[in-house]
Amino acid sequence: MKISFHGADQEVTGSCHLLECNGKRILIDCGMYQGGRELTEENAEPFGFDPADIDYLLLTHAHLDHCGRIPLLVKRGFTGEIITTSASRELAKLVMLDAAHLQEEEAEWQSRKVARHSGKHKHIEPLYSVLDTLNSLDYFGRTANYNKRFQVAPGIHVTYLDAGHILGSASVYLQVEENGDKQSILFSGDLGYSGRVILRDPAKPPHADTVVMETTYGDRLHKALVPSVEELYQAIERTFRRGGNVIIPAFALERSQEILYFLREGVEKKRLPASMQVFLDSPMAISATEIFRRHPECYDKEAAKLFQGHHDPFDLPGLHFTRQTAESMALNNIRGGAVIMAGSGMCTGGRVRHHLKHNLWRRECSVVFVGFAAEGTLARRIVDGAKTVNIFHEEIPVRAKIYTINGFSAHADQAELLHWYAQTGKPRHTVLVHGEKKAMTAFAKKLKGARPFMPKVGDSLDL
Repeated sequence: MKISFHGADQEVTGSCHLLECNGKRILIDCGMYQGGRELTEENAEPFGFDPADIDYLLLTHAHLDHCGRIPLLVKRGFTGEIITTSASRELAKLVMLDAAHLQEEEAEWQSRKVARHSGKHKHIEPLYSVLDTLNSLDYFGRTANYNKRFQVAPGIHVTYLDAGHILGSASVYLQVEENGDKQSILFSGDLGYSGRVILRDPAKPPHADTVVMETTYGDRLHKALVPSVEELYQAIERTFRRGGNVIIPAFALERSQEILYFLREGVEKKRLPASMQVFLDSPMAISATEIFRRHPECYDKEAAKLFQGHHDPFDLPGLHFTRQTAESMALNNIRGGAVIMAGSGMCTGGRVRHHLKHNLWRRECSVVFVGFAAEGTLARRIVDGAKTVNIFHEEIPVRAKIYTINGFSAHADQAELLHWYAQTGKPRHTVLVHGEKKAMTAFAKKLKGARPFMPKVGDSLDL
């Protein structure tokens, strides 16, 4: 019985862990690396195991860095069963199809670039195609319900626990028996934090022999939510007074819906002008918002009550959904008074880069970051104070006011992670993943009495 580690090991993207027990090989997540070109190329490398040998894939949630390589896994031979929650199934389909479309576009652009420089046509294959993604959907099997224990295979039982991170997100608790040896293994997935709007707080974890947990914010505390919301309102008010636009690079899942929730509240409480124009310029975020509306079983009491009263928590005056490319391009003609939310949150792709190109150099505008920015991403360079950034092969001066508001993070901070871990009993093995080494090391020092293992890619742990 052992776990091997194949992604998000001393880094925050590419989650992929392999549990081997009772003759079965069970993958926990199969995510995409995100960041600089080096990480992008890493997505095409071998997995470190044969996909054809994997019997089951237990998906914790639908963020790209947890589900993004599933179509590649299938393309390379996986024929097992993928198990996840109902909401995660819908969102993962959306996320993977969007990723496939972007990869096809990038491959086509690279092919044209080679042809221009060499005079020879060379067809460059995307990592995976839309067709590959559609094929991968055939392997989604049973649906997991929160707190309902079920048998995956003989001697292997699984319980999905609400992780409070994004819609449908889960921690995965396995109870396994091999040759009379019974063990419990808990994978945290990505953990949310208490007191957020829309979703419930993370569920209390059970005691476990082995705990594999994320440490994204293992070295810091978040700003409290209430002052974070107030800072958002102030950023919008001050930008409008200067005559500029507010650009919010927003993650399509959870963050966009949460910001819409607070913008609606701001208008209703007269903290924001009712005449404010808000553009959700992300086809994926728009579709994700529609999926949110279909899954009130994931909501906390307050958000559920709004829906029961036929009051849409994501709707506000002046809200526009811009699906079409032409509609998105037209936003570049707006000089001020608009809040434009567009993906991606780390500015690694999507429409937000166009809006940054047209607004980042303008002193009257603001860019508000409301989520984590991994090393190597455009978002991280802006947050770290770059004077200029390269966008579409053009150096753009950074003159806009930059806000980083960490209180909206969908990840637990150090205090919440410690609280979650303290409830798992005294695990024999504690494994820290999904965090930059600095954050991981700082968190490890806080675990009194534990000797956590911080694996590198390819490492394994014998249970």
